[in-house]
Amino acid sequence: MPESENPYLLLTPGPLSTSRTVKDVMLRDWCTWDDDYNQIVQQIRSAIVNLAAGSSAEYTSVLMQGSGTFSVESVIGSVMPKDSGKLLVLANGAYGKRLATISSMLHLNHLVLDWGDTGEVIPEDVERILESDSFTHLVMVHCETTTGMLNPIEQIGEIAQKYALCFIVDAMSSFGGIPIDMEQWGIDFLISSANKCIQGVPGFGFVVAKRESMENIKGFARSHSLDLHDQWKTMETANGKWRFTSPTHVVRAFRQALLELDEEGGIENRHQRYTQNQKQLVAGFRKIGFQTLLDDRLHSPIITTFLSPDHPEYDFKKFYNHLKARGFVIYPGKVTEYNCFRVGNIGEVYSTDIDKLVEAASASMYWV
Repeated sequence: MPESENPYLLLTPGPLSTSRTVKDVMLRDWCTWDDDYNQIVQQIRSAIVNLAAGSSAEYTSVLMQGSGTFSVESVIGSVMPKDSGKLLVLANGAYGKRLATISSMLHLNHLVLDWGDTGEVIPEDVERILESDSFTHLVMVHCETTTGMLNPIEQIGEIAQKYALCFIVDAMSSFGGIPIDMEQWGIDFLISSANKCIQGVPGFGFVVAKRESMENIKGFARSHSLDLHDQWKTMETANGKWRFTSPTHVVRAFRQALLELDEEGGIENRHQRYTQNQKQLVAGFRKIGFQTLLDDRLHSPIITTFLSPDHPEYDFKKFYNHLKARGFVIYPGKVTEYNCFRVGNIGEVYSTDIDKLVEAASASMYWV
């Protein structure tokens, strides 16, 4: 690809750098009423269920227009009856807090258990809360991209099953890049987005759910456009038709991205690539003087937060621009207590790219 078309690599947790073949399929226009297009939607729905729960007929899926947060809000706003139920929100970063904000704005009966931006989710704390109060639903983030921390959804899932809770997982930044077993882990609703580890482009999110759980939420939605059950029922009965105009080019790109995930060897192999990228990134950045915010055992293979240099001449924007000029875009920090920045390694990013990034970062350390 000419440099003018793709001048830098996105080292972010999404949108991310995609393959040329994913981009190419968006050059064709599609009609939302066309059977060929709706078959693509149905293929996508089936594929993401298989990735999350195998071939189990007990699970289903639905696509939802907008960013991933639209899908998150569609779930939170659609799963609880309007006059009953209580939601426990687990938070240890900005995206867990976003779950709490959505719950508050929807006037849901809820409680937030917050460990702070760098605190670990402690299963024992969760169980103590559940023993002392009555809840019907529990929601949490899998990979908290505020810091890159990977939260213990498997252990929390066991607790949710013990207390017969509807378990909702925001797997926005992890699904497709980290193996997840919805059935084994007791997840009722799993939420992700097209432009994350599947390596598609922004435009829609999706929800994989227990079919029984989806059928039971009819009439609960607090929004017309974000009515999860109505969106699902339309796709079920109209062979992949969306209620409102769908992002056709993005859908086709996502289908191509799913094919490329399969060609790579599935989630296990992609997880291995991301893990190698992340370890190589941390080793390389530590070698040139950067330190991570989190302990290694807490890192996800998705994104890593680095502490900013304690130097009076360091400025993130200048460092960012130095790296961008050398072909790499990174993320600013999102932890209020620390001066930091974040580097993602998902998408079309490989070992050779990490080597070049470390070299570029070393050359961009103007404050040394």
